[in-house]
Amino acid sequence: MTEKTVLNDTHRALGARMVDFGGWDMPINYGSQIEEHHVVRRDAGMFDVSHMTVVDLHGARTREFLRHLLANSVDKLKVQGKALYSCMLNEQGGVIDDLIVYFLGEEFFRLVVNASTREKDLQWIERQAKAFGVEVKERPDFAMIAVQGPNARAKVIGLLAEVDHERMKKLGKFAAAAAQGPHGMPLFVARTGYTGEDGFEIIVPQEHAVALWQALAAAGVAPAGLGARDTLRLEAGMNLYGQDMDETVSPWEANLGWTIALDEGRDFIGRQALEAHKAAGVKRVMVGLVLDDKGVLRHGQPVLTANGTGEILSGSFAPTLNKAVAFARIPAGEPGEVRVDIRGKEVPVRVVKYPFVRDGQPCDGI
Repeated sequence: MTEKTVLNDTHRALGARMVDFGGWDMPINYGSQIEEHHVVRRDAGMFDVSHMTVVDLHGARTREFLRHLLANSVDKLKVQGKALYSCMLNEQGGVIDDLIVYFLGEEFFRLVVNASTREKDLQWIERQAKAFGVEVKERPDFAMIAVQGPNARAKVIGLLAEVDHERMKKLGKFAAAAAQGPHGMPLFVARTGYTGEDGFEIIVPQEHAVALWQALAAAGVAPAGLGARDTLRLEAGMNLYGQDMDETVSPWEANLGWTIALDEGRDFIGRQALEAHKAAGVKRVMVGLVLDDKGVLRHGQPVLTANGTGEILSGSFAPTLNKAVAFARIPAGEPGEVRVDIRGKEVPVRVVKYPFVRDGQPCDGI
């Protein structure tokens, strides 16, 4: 059975093209995917991300539990409302999922995990939580709307209760706070996102989700589907679970070394494997590719380097750049002249550091 978010009828009424995404019936676009991409880069767009899984953790040892569960260190979270991006690893150092954790109190942390990994994530978290006496509570009563773009924050703040305006204007990046939305609806507003643009991800009780979506639309926020979300996050250099990393890939191989905290005295799951992997030398690395000629880079295409063959992970036409870009995992070492095998034809590409786009503009060297 395909699952539906509370906004499903709203998407269909807007004429959205719907697809199965990780078992959810989701909008891929509402018309022009390219226009939806550009509206997020230039103004403000909104995405239904209610398929994401919200998990609340309660208990006296919750921080201790998260120190054990996550590769990044929750000890960085000292101020209520602050958020942290981390990988959750298996014993072999492979990525079970990437997630965001919010610090809401010493006995209350909130996780937001990927939709496609919901079942295995919940089983893993519950199994690990038992030893710490932590209560794991999934929150299917919540919906989630991401509002992204240079004008996104101003448009959202304009809909909040006046008493919240100044406080929400000052909300820092990777932080969250409660606020009152239209008609007094309770919101959990996080200054996070998956597009490379500023904005908010808003967790809202399901019964208020349609009214919030309609209020945002009335404020000039354009609906955007999964298609634009994918090209935006690729341009912004953000990994997609299942495509750019999975349980067979360590954070070192997914260019996520920056999310690993090897702080002294903290024995998190997968730490020993990660340290051994690093000591032995990481054999595969993740790089950015740019195709300056015509053509499209797609998942699974072979990447030919001086050290052997790699493959394209995420690849797409990048509307902001008007050319194709990709992530690829290739053998470590100086790659030499790199080519991609596109249907039997070897096409030259440039290896670059990503992100490809920042603040709506191409990055240097792209």
